[in-house]
Amino acid sequence: MRLPALFSVPGDALAGAAATGSAPGSRTLLAIGSSLCLYEAGMALNDWADRDIDAVERPHRPLPSGRVRPAAALTAACALTGAGLALAASAGRPALAVAAPLAATVWAYDLGLKHTPAGPVAMGAARGLDLLLGAAATTGRARHALPSAALLGTHTLTVTTVSRQEARGGSPLAPLAALATTALLTRQVTRRSAPPARGHGASAKGTGTAHAPTGPRRPTRNPGQEPAALLTAALGAAYAATAARPYFHAALNPSPPLTQRAVGAGIRATIPLQASLAARSRGTAAALLIAALAPLGARFAKKVSVT
Repeated sequence: MRLPALFSVPGDALAGAAATGSAPGSRTLLAIGSSLCLYEAGMALNDWADRDIDAVERPHRPLPSGRVRPAAALTAACALTGAGLALAASAGRPALAVAAPLAATVWAYDLGLKHTPAGPVAMGAARGLDLLLGAAATTGRARHALPSAALLGTHTLTVTTVSRQEARGGSPLAPLAALATTALLTRQVTRRSAPPARGHGASAKGTGTAHAPTGPRRPTRNPGQEPAALLTAALGAAYAATAARPYFHAALNPSPPLTQRAVGAGIRATIPLQASLAARSRGTAAALLIAALAPLGARFAKKVSVT
């Protein structure tokens, strides 16, 4: 089940909620529960689907080593998928409308797409849908969370592309591309952006402002804008620092150990990226909560591999 990787999951829903301009609520918690179940379903299904490959490349894993029976892994995947969809349904129809294709993407990836060129795209889509699940559960609308979902999905696509050669090693092109993508994502996420829409504001029509005099506009300052920008920059730097060095080492020497280390760093870097996405949406509390998960994940990663 790879417990350390679970700490990268709650930030999806929290960043999605922040992108809508709303504070996390009980429905957000249901979305987090759904995400955790679907993520673990994918973990169990992945090992079930790859049990023959793991018997050759990673015989120490639970299924090829005999510690877990294949039927038990498949049963767990089915049960966790059902639980994830049930929790999403409890959060409302909009959440279920996102969770259903998310579950389908997870199963399609593990059972067919993983070893095809579409594999990384499917994995990126799953992570993006998971962020949208948090937005849909919190407010019933996910449109405002699409930019954040695209950034997070791009990061996941990049990590998945690198992971395709972690067992045998390979070309330095994948980690080099991941390094460049990390730099671009860091720049994009730390750019100044307008705060998300909060609720349905009054229409300008009929307010008497339609014929207001025009002239040079002065930039308006939000009292919380500067602290949010500083927090976003700090978290963006943490994201880059977590992922960049292992990617660079893997590019210099794309051996299996260094590539696996780069993949693990990419998974851990998901947390500061989620936090920076929440911070740039003025979700300061959500950003700090997500960031607090990083040391917990790092602590458990010393005992259990995240890959």
